[in-house]
Amino acid sequence: MIYIKAYPLALTFIAMAINIFLLGVNPHHISLPTKELIYTINISAILLIINHTWIMTVTELSRARHGLYATTEEWEASGKATDQTSKTGLKEVERHHNIHRNTTENTIYYILLSAIFMVITPNMQTAYIWILLFPLSRLGYTYSYIKGNTSFRGIFMSLGLLSIYGMATYLALSMLHEA
Repeated sequence: MIYIKAYPLALTFIAMAINIFLLGVNPHHISLPTKELIYTINISAILLIINHTWIMTVTELSRARHGLYATTEEWEASGKATDQTSKTGLKEVERHHNIHRNTTENTIYYILLSAIFMVITPNMQTAYIWILLFPLSRLGYTYSYIKGNTSFRGIFMSLGLLSIYGMATYLALSMLHEA
């Protein structure tokens, strides 16, 4: 229980330390994003779309392989009920739904933070690290989750959260730097 409670706090302090001691923090300077920053966000968006497509495809392949359906109307049209299907298939599709749900939940905060991050003009090294770490870690998370590798899934989850906390602490420190 202590580990679960301390985990987000520890990641926040790690992200803050990386910002302070390795990357440096600039005061807010609001301006249009640089061309390099736009390219970085574009690459990130493409990686997130690849990840989404991967999850979507794996889910649909599992449904097809196990004769499962996505909607009530499809179930009714098939004449099958969920209790007439493979429990393994239902668990597999549920697993893919969990990947999708977790990715969506985390991506919302990533998008919000990266949108703000883009217009405060952080140095490019900081932007590259925090903006690209998230989609790369989500690809690793998806792969690990699909393969059932809990250890790697936890590592990639932590890296994704580190990216979010990195941007959040950078924004907070940048505001304090102005004061």
